[in-house]
Amino acid sequence: MSTIKKLKAGEAVRIAAIGDSLTYGWMVSRGYLGYLQDMIAAQYPGAKFSIINAGIPGDTAEGGMHRIEYDVISRNPDCVLIQFALNDAFAGYPPPEFESNVRSMIDRVRSSSRADMILLTSVCLNDEREDRFIDQYYGRLENLAEEYSLPLAAVHKYWREKISGGVQFGRLVQYDMVHPTEAGYKLMAEAVMEVFID
Repeated sequence: MSTIKKLKAGEAVRIAAIGDSLTYGWMVSRGYLGYLQDMIAAQYPGAKFSIINAGIPGDTAEGGMHRIEYDVISRNPDCVLIQFALNDAFAGYPPPEFESNVRSMIDRVRSSSRADMILLTSVCLNDEREDRFIDQYYGRLENLAEEYSLPLAAVHKYWREKISGGVQFGRLVQYDMVHPTEAGYKLMAEAVMEVFID
């Protein structure tokens, strides 16, 4: 990614993150973007970068498609993070429509800028039936990442690995069992940070 080269060289870098409440940082003082900022700064001490949070609670990929021009592209980012799926799934968007909306965002960024793009999955739900359902949407993101040769931060798989290793799911989520706590957002940032390391 050219973004990594710029971070290493100390060039000015603007990162724009579009998504739903998981990008916004719902009901916490620090969401994944706050942790990611610290991680990038630690990894690249000479870096000059800013992160734009264009997350909106309750948003879907369709909403992101309609606002990516104003909220992201108009800000001339060097790198764009795209995170959607949970609201799409539970609001009834079929997986093919979800994929089409994310594809539209990718195409719009590609046609109007040279920004790097990173696709993000969202969290796992620690329920076999619900995870099987949501994995249909995460699978669409994996397919798009492969098709467009884009990096994918597989947040749900990272969470599952940590839970398998002994981290309690209840520590990672708020009362609704979906939105991350700060501990959960930190893990989300760790999964994304893997993409920012050579």
